[in-house]
Formats: sequence, structure tokens, C-alpha cells
Amino acid sequence: MTPEEVRAFLGEGTRTGKLGVSMKDGSPHVMPIWFVLDGDDLIFNTGADSVKGRHILGDGRVSLLVDDEEPPFAFVHIRGRAIGVDNPPESVEWATKIGERYMGPARAGEFGRRNGVAGELLVRLTPERVIAQSGIAD
Repeated sequence: MTPEEVRAFLGEGTRTGKLGVSMKDGSPHVMPIWFVLDGDDLIFNTGADSVKGRHILGDGRVSLLVDDEEPPFAFVHIRGRAIGVDNPPESVEWATKIGERYMGPARAGEFGRRNGVAGELLVRLTPERVIAQSGIAD
């Protein structure tokens, strides 16, 4: 996929990302996230005290997979650095955008207010390496 195709794929519909981090003991940890794009960066929220949050605040190296489970199948895999900030001024704004994508306009504000609070990190994932493929079953 070209960079433009990757952005279009990541921004389509309500695809959920699967975020991978390392736990304290080095074992893998993968959890789903909701996200929106800001240029090439991905923006999401997570609890500061969650495994994801603690890892992002400590190390920041993550991997993310977003896939299309319908034939002919496709995926985007991102490795990069995530930076989390606890309750910055724009936290409610970004959480609302995420809420609009996944919950719809009617519930976007509710999601934004719930997740734009102290204890919730606003995370920016900047890709360092992208592997993307579409039409896998073609």
C-alpha cells in the first residue's frame, strides 16, 4: 500500500487497532484500542495505570495491527513510539473525535467527557515502520 492507501485504510469505518506492548517481565500484552488519525500519527486514549499506559509512559515502543477480516483481507502493521500525556488541554477534543468515529455523533460528547479526564492518557503514536498489504486472498 502507498502511504495514502495506508491512511485511507486506517481511517475507514470503525476498525479497531490491536496494540502490543511489553509487560514488566518482558511478556507480550495485546489489547484493542479505538483511534483517530492526525496526519500519519494515531491518537488514542488509555488509562495511565493500565498495562498499556504504564508501558507507554516508561518505554514508549509499541506495535499496532489494524486488519480487514473480510476477503480479500488486508492489514497495516505499525511499529513506532507512543507518547502519553495525562489530561492535556486538548484531551477532551481528541477523545470526542474518537467517540464520534466509534460511537457516532450523538454519543461523541459523552465519550469525550468520560475519557478526557485526569488519569486518562492522550497518546500519540508516531510510526517508525509500516508494513501494509491488501488483497491478500486475491
